[in-house]
Amino acid sequence: MQKKLLMNGIMGISLAVLTTMGHAATPEGFWKSIDDRSGELLSIIEVKKKTDGTYTGTIAYRYPVPGGGTVLTNCVKCPEPFKNKPILGLQIAWGLKQDPQNPDQYIDGRILEPKTGNIYKGKAQLSADGKRMRMRGYMGISALGRTQVWIRTDSANP
Repeated sequence: MQKKLLMNGIMGISLAVLTTMGHAATPEGFWKSIDDRSGELLSIIEVKKKTDGTYTGTIAYRYPVPGGGTVLTNCVKCPEPFKNKPILGLQIAWGLKQDPQNPDQYIDGRILEPKTGNIYKGKAQLSADGKRMRMRGYMGISALGRTQVWIRTDSANP
């Protein structure tokens, strides 16, 4: 009887470990975005999965500009429908979908850069542990672009 209970316990633990190992992390949640040029914290982005299976990213928090500079409050240079919308709450990523060939990559998205108003093609890649995401915006081919590293965080609060 004890041997049977022990075996059932071990089997249950093994099944739980295999189940959690078999699922890749998703981009859903909160991410700290870091400027690829200066290394400064920019924003906290909330990534959500839509009913159509694509992912969107919305600015949930803006970090103060280092040195007391002016924080951009509205998307002045952005095209419609983003023009003059507040930066806080602005959707800056949309249409990202999981790559069927590689479940840690998300492709075919669009990325809005509020500072310039430019919209780029976008893709993302999650790290193996799901704690970092490389968000790449590019024009034409991926080689013509920039990558920001986003770090997973627990909430929209810094």
